[in-house]
Parts: sequence; structure tokens; C-alpha cells
Amino acid sequence: MDPVPRLTSVFTLLLSSGLWHVGSSATNYNCDDPLASLLSPMAFSSSSDLTGTHSPAQLNRRVGTGGWSPADSNAQQWLQMDLGNRVEITAVATQGRYGSSDWVTSYSLMFSDTGRNWKQYKQEDSIWTFAGNMNADSVMHHKLLHSVRARFVRFVPLEWNPSGKIGMRVEVYGCSYKSDVADFDGRSSLLYRFNQKLMSTLKDVISLKFKSMQGDGVLFHGEGQRGDHITLELQKGRLALHLNLDDSKPRLSSSPPSVTLGSLLDDQHWHSVLIERVGKQVNFSVDKHTQHFRTKGEADALDIDYELSFGGIPVPGKPGTFLKKNFHGCIENLYYNGVNIIDLAKRRKHQIYTVGNVTFSCSEPQIVPITFVNSSSSYLLLPGTPQIDGLSVSFQFRTWNKDGLLLSTELSEGSGTLLLSLEGGTVRLVIQKRTERTAEILTGSSLNDGLWHSVSINARRDRITLSLDNDAASPAQDTTRVQIYSGNSYYFGGCPDNLTDSQCLNPIKAFQGCMRLIFIDNQPKDLISVQQGSLGNFSDLHIDLCSIKDRCLPNYCEHGGFCSQSWTTFYCNCSNTGYTGATCHNSLYEQSCEVYRHQGNTAGFFYIDSDGSGPLGPLQVYCNITEDKIWTSVQHNNTELTHVRGANPEKPYTMALDYGGSMEQVEAMIDSSEHCEQEVAYHCRRSRLLNTPDGTPFTWWIGRSNEKHPYWGGAPPGVQQCECGLDESCLDVRHFCNCDADKDEWTNDTGFLSFKDHLPVTQIVITDTNRSNSEAAWRIGPLRCYGDRHFWNAVSFYTEASYLHFPTFHAEFSADISFFFKTTALSGVFLENLGIKDFIRLEISSPSEITFAIDVGNGPVELIVHSPSLLNDNQWHYVRAERNLKETSLQVDSLPRMTRETSEEGHFRLQLNSQLFVGGTSSRQKGFLGCIRSLHLNGQKLDLEERAKVTSGVRPGCPGHCSTYGSICHNGGKCVEKYSGYFCDCTNSPYEGPFCKKEVSAVFEAGTSVTYMFQEPYPVTKNISLSSSAIYADAAPSKENIAFSFVTAQAPSLLLYINSSQDYLAVLLCKNGSLQVRYQLSKEETQVFNIDAENFANRRMHQLKINREGRELAIQVDHQLRLSYNFSSEVEFRAIRSLTLGKVREHLGLDSEIAKANTLGFVGCLSSVQYNQVAPLKAALRHATIAPVTVQGTLMESSCGSMVDVDVNTVTTVHSSSDPFGKTDEREPLTNAVRSDSAVIGGVIAVVIFIIFSIIGIMTRFLYQHKQSHRTNQMKEKEYPENLDSSFRNDIDLQNTVSECKREYFI
Repeated sequence: MDPVPRLTSVFTLLLSSGLWHVGSSATNYNCDDPLASLLSPMAFSSSSDLTGTHSPAQLNRRVGTGGWSPADSNAQQWLQMDLGNRVEITAVATQGRYGSSDWVTSYSLMFSDTGRNWKQYKQEDSIWTFAGNMNADSVMHHKLLHSVRARFVRFVPLEWNPSGKIGMRVEVYGCSYKSDVADFDGRSSLLYRFNQKLMSTLKDVISLKFKSMQGDGVLFHGEGQRGDHITLELQKGRLALHLNLDDSKPRLSSSPPSVTLGSLLDDQHWHSVLIERVGKQVNFSVDKHTQHFRTKGEADALDIDYELSFGGIPVPGKPGTFLKKNFHGCIENLYYNGVNIIDLAKRRKHQIYTVGNVTFSCSEPQIVPITFVNSSSSYLLLPGTPQIDGLSVSFQFRTWNKDGLLLSTELSEGSGTLLLSLEGGTVRLVIQKRTERTAEILTGSSLNDGLWHSVSINARRDRITLSLDNDAASPAQDTTRVQIYSGNSYYFGGCPDNLTDSQCLNPIKAFQGCMRLIFIDNQPKDLISVQQGSLGNFSDLHIDLCSIKDRCLPNYCEHGGFCSQSWTTFYCNCSNTGYTGATCHNSLYEQSCEVYRHQGNTAGFFYIDSDGSGPLGPLQVYCNITEDKIWTSVQHNNTELTHVRGANPEKPYTMALDYGGSMEQVEAMIDSSEHCEQEVAYHCRRSRLLNTPDGTPFTWWIGRSNEKHPYWGGAPPGVQQCECGLDESCLDVRHFCNCDADKDEWTNDTGFLSFKDHLPVTQIVITDTNRSNSEAAWRIGPLRCYGDRHFWNAVSFYTEASYLHFPTFHAEFSADISFFFKTTALSGVFLENLGIKDFIRLEISSPSEITFAIDVGNGPVELIVHSPSLLNDNQWHYVRAERNLKETSLQVDSLPRMTRETSEEGHFRLQLNSQLFVGGTSSRQKGFLGCIRSLHLNGQKLDLEERAKVTSGVRPGCPGHCSTYGSICHNGGKCVEKYSGYFCDCTNSPYEGPFCKKEVSAVFEAGTSVTYMFQEPYPVTKNISLSSSAIYADAAPSKENIAFSFVTAQAPSLLLYINSSQDYLAVLLCKNGSLQVRYQLSKEETQVFNIDAENFANRRMHQLKINREGRELAIQVDHQLRLSYNFSSEVEFRAIRSLTLGKVREHLGLDSEIAKANTLGFVGCLSSVQYNQVAPLKAALRHATIAPVTVQGTLMESSCGSMVDVDVNTVTTVHSSSDPFGKTDEREPLTNAVRSDSAVIGGVIAVVIFIIFSIIGIMTRFLYQHKQSHRTNQMKEKEYPENLDSSFRNDIDLQNTVSECKREYFI
């Protein structure tokens, strides 16, 4: 819902006019008179009295008993006073009983208009506990946070002096209260008729108070003949406001309400309503809850014809007939735009017409509700008349629980046990007999909705009937035949512990909820007599009040989470919200692409939530994670090159851009980035762009603040130029944009907008394409940003007395704190914020413990996470602490999360008022020594570095990221420190990518050769010393580490050949597909190692590792050790001259086996080739111009993984763009989206020429391959296939192959 500004100024004007009087109240004058001091003794009553009679208990009373003490001091006692009339109560005071050791140390208050149906005093949505006395004589005075209007006040002692008894003297302060009240009986209404036919208003203020026992009924209604209407009605105990200013909208009967507010409003207590409207902006308040909304439609005025009706909607011409259910209850202080409606009705003014019986005093039904408090021990026992042939019981109940016992009674004459329960929200009636089968009736559903439901059981003449909500539209009655006789004891809500199952049976938990209007044998039961002990029995009941509470109002489930509840707690369903946690507070997504990269993710689409647990939702972006930068791209709805014609200043062309989220989301992403840019391109032919040097721009763009920007890509803000104007390279030096030259030929102005405060581009406006031969095309690229300003935002604390301070942390209901730290200190406080009583603190309390302490007014809660390893190891560690209305939790690294449930009662608002201290405390003790990074509070990012620049004892930044995160660089990649983070240098790795995990692989064709010459190192990186990038040719290697992967279907083939001055090392596949490693370390002898575990020419990926440490050799294939060998001490290893992948072009006396394998070299795919510190294949593909590498034949980069079980020769190389929103060549729109007739003709000619040359090329290649094949057949043995391609399309026939490998070591 769009935020709507409060309408304070408008309504202040209405209030100050003197037209709107809300009755006498405490806000109008001093209201602190003592109200109890002059009361007669008869105005006091109590649950019991030590003297047996009513004892006056005014403050400072010393005569008589000196105050009130009950006969027994227990939790069921109370002291009550009748103030004679409804008054405004603003304060209370208490003393103990004079001259005694009897006083109350804590108590609660209840109020009532009638002495029945009490309401508990609450603050912070909880039953408030007042601090009492510490002795018998001192006065403890409390001013109420919000005044109360009532006639009766009840003091309920909760705790008292343990060395004495309950004793009280009391006083109540306030003033008189006068109001205008009207009573509607459900068949009446008041009509306020206007002086003219039509009342049209731009502003409305409607206020009233009401009380009712009915959950449905219209409070007021007005409508116009053109469709405008306003209606306020009760619907199932909630207030629904219908407001329509649009003539096209449907009438009330079919339209959903504009907004619904409040809950449990049918409790026969006063509720206040205020509706404030200015045009389409509306504030709707019910009690202390306010909803702001904007009505839809074009009009601002509310047009009402003839009249407004209050209490119902009469049907014109049909007296006593109403359109919907009327309101049944009382309305007080009803004002419509300053007019006191009830006062006019009382004085029988002509503007008011009364329908039915409306009286001007509130009739109060004497109904006594009761509350079953405890789910295990609450019950109510009422007597019945036994042995009657039949049974009749009825009552009303309301609850949030799905399950609970409603009634259990043992029937007479052995007719069994009757059990009525709520199970899964359905009423279930069961009659259990020992000899007969059980009779069962089920009715209703979702009866745990908090509404009043009536249930009635009647048994007469062998037939039992269960009725549900028979005073409403209930389903058909369920009946069954069974003979029963009434019992003498009826247990409602639960069973006492000392009874047998036959006396009271409760297969489920006790009922928690409210009941009223209990009838047994058609006789109402006096529950006040139960309270006084003269009727039945009870346990854990609140009599004469229904203390049901809607825990989903307000809805503490954040980010659109769905709230459900039981009697004692609420639950949040976070499905499809993008958030998780007990209150849907925590985002499922990270705050930036930088964080995703830090977690090891590579490029792809991700959702980012820039403010974490804050109000902004997640936004889908593309994270292009490269080796040096992490780009975040946000696409919009129009990225194609778009053609524009016929636009002029009177009829401009405009296009709005939608980025798939709110502008606040996009702005948050921009603000948290180091750099952002957006490419803009304008292609033109006789279409001017900025009209430079001094003209009014013909084209401009709109940025984030809805401001017009007349500069183009490549130019800074405030300069009406394009990029060529700054470079002085425009087509016409008299203009600052190419397009401003107004040429007949196509040209363009293209550049990047990079001023973050103006981005993103939200709209483009073009006005100069309506002249002869005038046309233009534009393209605005995606928004691209890099750099997270906050993830690496760190500070170093180097004195214990130092700290950073920030504004107070405001987090009344939900608070989450997260950060990284590293330290060598034994202890220290990370963060502290204090209030008057409340506080929040996070600290490292010992080298292996993190402590989170918080107090919201109910006493401190402390959570401690113990780490099995030391946390002061100078490594980065992550901490996240959270507190919400459901739980308090602490997470450290990946250790088990420590959680403690939050109490549902008592204080729940975290109220802090001091500065937030980071790295220390207000006392400057227990300061933290070390580094803190990426501090977030409720999703808000604190700029630690900026604050540290002006704070002594604290330095911006904190080095040493690689000591913690170095392991994220794989395959020999090296972690390199940056000021903001780190990166992986893959120079000495055969892999590449941000984590050195992306394979570098290529397809080799027949004859392809890659030769690496070992010589002086070549420069391929600007950050690594040159000496580490290659091996010197004159050094004999003491160890060799060779690793690569391959896919092939060709055997025999030569994969790798390493040449020294006289010796060699070769890796080849024999004809049978076995893998062979050949060492020649002297002219006389060749060491051959053969691995025939499988046919390795099987079009599957295989990994080979050869490790030689001194004279010890180990060969691994597919991660399994296949061979170990020790060379003799006589063997000498010589310096390496060259390494060849594929075909060896220089025939250096190859032995026969290698020569056979070298016929075609290697045909297939090689990946991630490494020899010690050298990556020859990567050098050939990435640094061919500067590396000592020679490529002969065709070498195509491709992914070996994609070629597994695929015909290698049919694989084509696909070069994926690093940006998924890829760009086409836009320099000449004639070849893209903008095409004129000449462009089409030229395109056709180009295609024809291309086809001709393609055919010639294919024929030439075919003839060349045929010639080569013929020459090969003449030179090589018959076993080799005539056609290379066929060898890849068919599996090798191994049945008749003979190994030609000699002197082999078999595995």
C-alpha cells in the first residue's frame, strides 16, 4: 500500500474552528480531582471482607478497620468502587491498611460501565501490573498512560506483603465526563438530511464511539446517484470502510471494502473511530490502530445525495425495511464534519429523521462472560437436574484454539457419558456407552476464528439434536436417535484432577477461551453466584470478563507474512514473501552480488535485498562475477534498439523504463555500490540530440528524482554535451554532439552515464524526428554497478578506551544485528545501546564465548554461544543476533544457533535512548581490541570507515582477508589482498575465473600442436612477480607435477610430450585404449608404465596426475592411485626444453610407439593442463602473443564437460556473453533494428555473396582433406582409419586388437 501522509494540518484547521466538540475529556482541562474520598461506604464492595461487611477504603482512612482486607488472602480477591456515573479516570493511588503489616506490593486494574463485563487495564498491549506499597502508610501514586472512562473501578491484588495479608486504601483521580449517547435496537436508525439535494465535500471528518454485542451491523451510510458512497459497518467483529469516489465503481452490495481494521469489536466495550479524508487521501483509525490509504478513481469530491443514515440503511419507500443488517448497540459523540448528530436528534431538530426506536441512554445487557485461562487446569462445574428423560444445554463460546473440551457430563440411568469438544475447529458431540456403540455428531468448521458461536444440545424422546449458530445462518441440524437421561454435574472447559473418567472425561486438552449465556435445562446459570462460591465450583477462571486478545492485531508478521494464532501465541507463515524467521524478519537473499561471490557463487541471476530485513523487498539482478570485478546488472523493459519518427516538441516521443521493482529498491542498490553506469546510444539522421552549443535540447532523459537531464553519455552532469564534445572529436567542431550536426548520413552519440545520484534512467523524451528524412533510434542499456561499499567496510580498534558512536538504535519489536570481527584479545564489547531500563549488548566474553544480552523491561535475557575453537585467533568470524516478539537468538559462524522463546506477556517494546556505542561502552570500560566489519542493524548499513576517520583510537580498514578466505582460491590460485576484500590470482593455475575453478580447455583436431618452450618468464599479470610464472630452461626439475583432463575416442593418440636435451616423457593412448606413460632417461633404456583399467578412449572425461618427488613416481587416474615406482639412483633428470600437447611437429628421433601415436597426434579435448608452475594450454589460449608458446593447426576453445558422450567432431564452440542481456552492434542501426529500403537491398546482396564464398570454402576444404587422407594412407599402416571423422562417430573395435606396447609395467 502506498504510504499516505498524515493529514494533520488539515484536521488541525477543522478542530480549531470550534465546530467539532468531542465531549468533555481530560485533554481539555486539568482532570486530577480525587473521586473516591467523598463516596459513601456503600459505594465500596469486594470479593470478601475480613469484618464480614463492606469496609470503606479511602486513602488515608484511619477509623474502623483502617482500610480493606479480605477474609482470605489469595489471587481471587478484589476491591471495587462505584463512582456513581461514568467519569474520566487519569490516576490511581494506594496505601496499605492502617496500623497493620497488610499491604499489596503489586496489583492490576479493571474498569466497567455497569459493574459487569469488566475490562482489564492494558499498556503496550499487555495487562498492566502496577507497583504497590512497601509499607502500610506511604502512598504510591500512578498516572495512567491513557485515561479511562468508566463508572466502576476494581483493584485486583497480585502480590502482597509475605509477612502479612492483603490490605488496601485507595484513591481514584479524574473528572466528570459528559457525552451524547444514542441506543440503536437493531431495527432503528437516524437520518441526517442535508439542506440541499447534493452534499459535495472535498474534506470529511467523521468521529464516533460505539459498543455492541453483535459482530455485524451498519454504523453509517451515504451514497450519491452517480455511484459515490461511504459506508462503515461491522463485519464479524471488524470494521469495514467502503469509500468510493469513482462513478464507475460498483455499488456497496458487490464491492469489497476499501480497508478493514480492528478485531473483537463485539465485546460490549467502547471503541473509538475516526475517519479523516482530504480528496483521495484517507486516514482510518480504530482505537489506537490507524491505516492510511488512497482511494482509487479520478474524482476528489465525495458526492452524497439527500442524507446520511446512522445505524442502518433504510430502503426508500419501505418503512422499517433495511438494506443490510442494522447496528445493535450504543453510539457516543457522533460527529460528521463538526455536526453533533446525536445532539440534533435529542433536540429533535428538523435535519434529523428517526426511524424506529432510538433512545438516548445506553441499555446494558447484564451478561456475564467467563474466561478459561489455563489449557490444563481450567474448568467450571455447574449443577443440573438429574434423571430427567432428556437433556438441554446451550451456551456461547469464542476461542483461537482448534482443540479443547467444551462440556463433559455423566448421564443418569447408565446412559453413558456426553462429551462435547472442539477438535480441529469442528464441534464434535460424542455419547459413550459401555454396552452400545458410540453415537457421534460433527458440525461446523474453523470455529476457532475468535468469533462468538452458539451451540445447543437438546435430547427429547430418543432424539438428540446439536445446533450450531442457530441465531445465524447455520448449516442443517444434525440429529441421531439415542436414549439419554440428564446427569447432575456439568463440567465446562475441563475436568478436575481428582475425578474418574466416568465422572468427567477429557480426551484432549482443556478449553482456552470465553463462554457466556450458559443454560442448563432451559434455565440460565448465575455465574456471579459461582464467583461468590454459592453455586458450583471452578478453577483458573476469570469470571465477569472475556480476556480474549487478538495477537494478530497489529500484525507483527513482517513483509506480508500471514498471521495465525492460538490463545497464547501467534504464528507467521512466510511462504512466498522472500523472508524467513519466526516473524518473517530475515531476508532469504543476500544484500549484494559481492556477498554471493564471497560464498563461492559464479555468474547468474540472483535476488538481492539491499536493505536486508528492512522494508524494501528483494530485486532480481544478474551477477556477472569476473576475476577483477563483480558487476550487478538490472534489466529494464526496453533494451532493443528502438526506431523513432514523427516526434516534435508539441507531440514528443516518450518511453518509460521499468526495472522490475520499485524505484526505492533500485536506488538502494545504486547507493550501496561504488560505481554505477548505464550506456545510452542515440543513432540519428537529421535528428538533433542536445541542440548544442546553446540551444534548447531536443532529447533528454529523466532520472531517479524525476528530474530532466540535458546531458548525454560520457559527459558529466551540468554540461550539455556528449562524449565527443569532451574529446573534441565531434563530426562538426561547432557542436558538442555528433547528432547535433544534423547530417543526412547516419551517425550516433554513445556513452556511459555514471553519476549515481541521477541513475537510473527512468524515461527518455525525443522531439526532433518529424522533418523530412528525419529519423532516430535509441537504446538504453541495463543499469550496471560494481563494488559493495559496505561488505568490506571495516575499522580497527587499537585502544580499549576507543569507540564509535552512532544515533540510537530504534527497534521496538524486531532487532537484528550482524557483523564480522577478528581479534586476539581475551574479551571486549562489540556493541552497546542503553535505555532508561532497557539495554542491548553484544560482546566476546571469553576467547571461546560470544554473549548477547538484552532487557526489554522484564529482566535481562542472556544468550551465550560456546565455540569449540578459539574465536580470538585473528581470523574473521561472523555474528548475528536477533530479537523479536517470538524469540531471541544468537548465531556465531556455522555453530548451532542459540534460541530462547520470548514471553508473550509483560513488556515487549525495546526502548533505547542513548547513543549506540560500537567497539566499546558508555563507561569506556571493556572496550574491544580488533576489527569489526560489515555492521548491519535491521538491514541498515553503518559506515564505520567514515566515522573512524574523525575518531581517535580507531583506524579505517582492516587488512588480512586472505588469512581467513584464502581457501576460496582453488587449483593453485593465489589469494591477493585488496583494500576492500581480496581476489584470486590464477596466473599459475591451469584454471581461471573468480575462484580459479573454471576449466580452460580446447578441442584438438588431427595435427593440432601446442608447444611450450621453457625460457625466461613472460608477463601475464600485473600483480605477481615475474619469477613465479615460468620455469628457467637451465634448471633440472627436482620434482614434476603434471595434471590434465582429456576426452577422446581416438586410439592410438599422443596426449603430451616433454622433451629435454636427450630424454623425454610421453603420455599416450595405445591402440587398445590403455593409458601409457613413457620415460626415457637414458639412451639405453625406456621405462614404460601401462594402465589398462579400462578403455580410456571412450568419450568420457578422465583426469590424469603424474607426480614425481625426487626419484619417487606416483600416477593417479580419475582420482585413484594406479601406480607407484622408484627410479634407480643411477637415473639423472635433465632440464626441460619444451612441452607439446597433441602432435609433435619436430621429429626428434621418436621411438616407434610414440611415432605411431603421433601420426594424428591427439584428437579430442584437453582441459586444465599443468606442468609444475606452467599452464601451457591456458598460455596458448589466453597469452599467445607474449607467452613462449606455438600453436599449429586448429585449436578451438570449448568445454570438455559438454563433450562427454558426444561426437567430438560435431561440437561447435559457443562463446557465451558475460552479460546475459547481450548487446548487438549498434554503431550502425541500418544493420540492426533500423532498416531503410536501401539497407534491405544491401543486406540481400551481402547474403548472396556470403553464400557463394561459403560454397567455395567448403569445396576447397573437402578437396584438401581428401588429398591429405590419400597421402596419409600411403605413409601409414593399414590399421589407421582412412577418414578421421569416422573414428569419432564409431566406437573402437577392441575385440581383435593386439597390444603393441613392449617392456610394460601392468597394473
